[in-house]
Amino acid sequence: MFAVISDRGRQATVHLGDVVVCDYRSGWKSGDAVTFDQVLLMGNEGEVSVGQPTVAGAQVTGEVLGHFKGEKEVVFRFKRRKNVRSKRGHRQDHTRVRITGIEGSAS
Repeated sequence: MFAVISDRGRQATVHLGDVVVCDYRSGWKSGDAVTFDQVLLMGNEGEVSVGQPTVAGAQVTGEVLGHFKGEKEVVFRFKRRKNVRSKRGHRQDHTRVRITGIEGSAS
């Protein structure tokens, strides 16, 4: 069984036991149970259920594994021949979630 979930505008295809990387949520602590209500599509052994826009009664549950910082993104801007340069770095915070359950009917 698999599902396509939407979390803050980002979509992810998940299977039972997968580890998904989401945007950082300050309210989520390590070990908490979380629920993704926006299930866009569900599939199970050849049966597919597509939501309009979401599948009614479907939800995906998971367990928060922890928070981490992503790789550093370096933004370098310059204007040629003008001695104008700026270098800036950014590391995005993320949350790791293990999918523990997919509930609903794919028919």
